[in-house]
Amino acid sequence: MSVQREMEETIYYGDPAATSGISVFDQDFDEMFSYGGDDLGLTYTSACSAFCLWAPTAQEAEVVLYDTWQQTGGRRLPMIREVRGTWRLTVPGDLEGKFYTYRVRIEERWNEAVDPYARAVGVNGDRAAIVDLRKTDPERWTKDKPPLANAVDAVIYELHLRDLSIHPASGIANKGQFLGLAEEGTRGPGGILSGLDHIADLGVTHVQLLPVYDYATESVDETRLDQPHYNWGYDPKNYNVPEGSYATDPYLPGLRITELKTMIQALHDRGLRVIMDVVYNHVYDGYRVNFTKLVPGYYLRYKRDGGLSNGSGCGNDTASERAMMSRFIVDSVLYWTREYHMDGFRFDLMGLLDIDTMAEIRRRLDEIDPSLLTIGEGWIMETELAGERLANQSNADALPGIGHFNDGFRDAVKGNIFRYGEPGFIGGKSGLEQAVKTGITGGVVYGQTTGQFADEPQQCVNYVECHDNHTLWDKIVLSSAGASDKHRRAMHRLASAMVLTSQGIPFLHAGQEFMRTKDGVENSYKSPAEINWLDWERCASHTDDVAYMKKLIALRRAHSAFRLRSAEEIREKLFFEKAPAGAIAYTLRGHAGGDSALHLYVVCNANPDGASLMLPPLGEWEPLLGGELASSGADGRLTVRGLGMVVQAVQA
Repeated sequence: MSVQREMEETIYYGDPAATSGISVFDQDFDEMFSYGGDDLGLTYTSACSAFCLWAPTAQEAEVVLYDTWQQTGGRRLPMIREVRGTWRLTVPGDLEGKFYTYRVRIEERWNEAVDPYARAVGVNGDRAAIVDLRKTDPERWTKDKPPLANAVDAVIYELHLRDLSIHPASGIANKGQFLGLAEEGTRGPGGILSGLDHIADLGVTHVQLLPVYDYATESVDETRLDQPHYNWGYDPKNYNVPEGSYATDPYLPGLRITELKTMIQALHDRGLRVIMDVVYNHVYDGYRVNFTKLVPGYYLRYKRDGGLSNGSGCGNDTASERAMMSRFIVDSVLYWTREYHMDGFRFDLMGLLDIDTMAEIRRRLDEIDPSLLTIGEGWIMETELAGERLANQSNADALPGIGHFNDGFRDAVKGNIFRYGEPGFIGGKSGLEQAVKTGITGGVVYGQTTGQFADEPQQCVNYVECHDNHTLWDKIVLSSAGASDKHRRAMHRLASAMVLTSQGIPFLHAGQEFMRTKDGVENSYKSPAEINWLDWERCASHTDDVAYMKKLIALRRAHSAFRLRSAEEIREKLFFEKAPAGAIAYTLRGHAGGDSALHLYVVCNANPDGASLMLPPLGEWEPLLGGELASSGADGRLTVRGLGMVVQAVQA
């Protein structure tokens, strides 16, 4: 019988009352039992190991010690009940290399579970492992970070770790692994840069990694990595442990920790910060997760009929509003920050989490380093918590310093993601100019007709492509029947240029620079690697498009006018100019952002036949981008030939 199956057979799913008679659903439960100590989980030294478990509804609790990850019948050691629902046990001697679980008795049933605070686990994460974390630090392990003065200076590059290296022509030895992203000097077809060298050469500032915490065995079985496997990883199992399938050996608990740290250090050494995609809004299975085994009914939201709330669409929603769930989320974020030197966090379905928890995360991160980024999906979603308490776009004013993905800008630029054949601004659909302008101004209130959710531009993440939904290229193909590839490439370039010249935080999807395709697959979360991989042969055939993306990133980083720090400055310095339908023009004036005494003029033209505009009479304009598309006459008229972006500059 497998370890996992053995555990499943002992789970009790009821809603037990605590010893005091107070149910986990009573309002007084948190007041009576919430615990504020900093010793939850395992505190290891070579002299002893101290275990602290929060399980107020248990009548008995035990630590079960195992010599191996698959051993049956471990040594059971009773814990002692202490204050506010905690149980404790200190075991003398050096337990390094052992494995452990907790057993709790709830009424007449025993449940066995992994420590929610586990920092290391065995293969497939069914047992916590006891390791000396200091021995997991790589030889070079520094706290130094690449500089970042303001969130809007970031250029984020979203990447699935396996996608980067698994292609046969990636030139990367450690395919699909943490160490693959740490390799330098790798080359793809025709000698193009690949892997880390390619990312660093683009000029982005942050690599955002799809989940790298330990996720469910049902998604990827770490004992069967020799067989085809793939998953994005949005099904958390052990929140504070790296995923074993990305390690060179998932059977060695400390190795995955060392290799992830090695990767992070390699990125830092190349001037790249690291953002971790975290999924605290739901768990992989609401009935089998360690939370439910240890304190049934507490950590998840429930509907009035007793069923699990399911705003996530994944079967459950976590009850982040409850003290010890909120505490766990905050502790987890801080652990990744301190132990792994993470530089930021992207919160999956952030709109399901509560405002207080997200505000506390931001407050605690500010105490460590205000430059650490916090962004998330602030979608407005239905869940069993009042709307005014949710961390979504409509409540952004209560979440300063937290960025929200701008889906309004995304859909206006490329077309609605759920109506596949519907084009957006770049595809010639009329009437979208105003919606596009709300993204150009960073989502802030700009005027009576322009404004979204953001109080400040740091709260707006502009993008047109991410791991979800169709890639930009595939969406363009679906919504531009009969168009040539040349025209589609122009549309793609324009969309990317609009992201990188808009106020707020720009976000790119890995492969967007070479017009990535997933062969039309809309939701590739478990599609074969051949659908998801970064196709380095396609990259080699799109070197001019890669060069264009590099130019866009360099343009943004060279001119602070594209990175204005405040809503007030945006309203003072950004002026929309007269433009024909299907085109948007604006200037950034008056030394915007202290930008080397320049005025900038930007034209986003979606008219395939071109456009004619009058340049503001501010001096002799010179091209910065798109010079091959534009010419100006003595009368100050700018002619844009075909679809694309033109940026011009003049001395102020």
